[in-house]
Amino acid sequence: MTLSIPSAPSSASAANGLRRFATLSGVALLLGACSTLTGNDDPLNDVSFRESRFEQIQSINAFEACRDEGLTLDGQARNRASAGAFLNSAWVLDGCGDNLGSAASAVPIAERMRVHALATLNYFKGGDVEQARRTFEGFKGTYPDNDLYFGDGSSFIETTEVLLGRTDSISFGQFAALNVNDSVKSEMRRLNHWKDK
Repeated sequence: MTLSIPSAPSSASAANGLRRFATLSGVALLLGACSTLTGNDDPLNDVSFRESRFEQIQSINAFEACRDEGLTLDGQARNRASAGAFLNSAWVLDGCGDNLGSAASAVPIAERMRVHALATLNYFKGGDVEQARRTFEGFKGTYPDNDLYFGDGSSFIETTEVLLGRTDSISFGQFAALNVNDSVKSEMRRLNHWKDK
């Protein structure tokens, strides 16, 4: 039995093999480049995404600037104890969420709730009780089953309902069940006492 040793490829066939390999590699690179250009990355979609993201960021920035202005006005109103200044703060804060649109989800819900609640309270402090009622109803409709709590743990919703007269007639014993500030309870007891005289 004889073993045959394969002969070394000729230089011409080696050159043809290299050319074929180079050609196939080049074609593979071109196809890869074409697929990245025509794949999922549509330049028009990319531009529209960037435009919508830019608009969203502008809306968020406008909300934050409005909130900061309203808080500054609120601080001034507290310092001056001015009904007109409270109304001015309430008016500014009440408009902060108007232009959020689709960007509303990008602003934390607790932040939007605080702005809305402060607008409600400032309308009340400014003496516009009817606008405070409308803003409060808007709060409850926009944030159902949500509440905010003051530093002492009292409920914003229960306190505002008491202040706006939205609760039924309350007996002395029922005040203890309300999650409102002690000074509000004292004032409601005083009002109930003198109402019956």
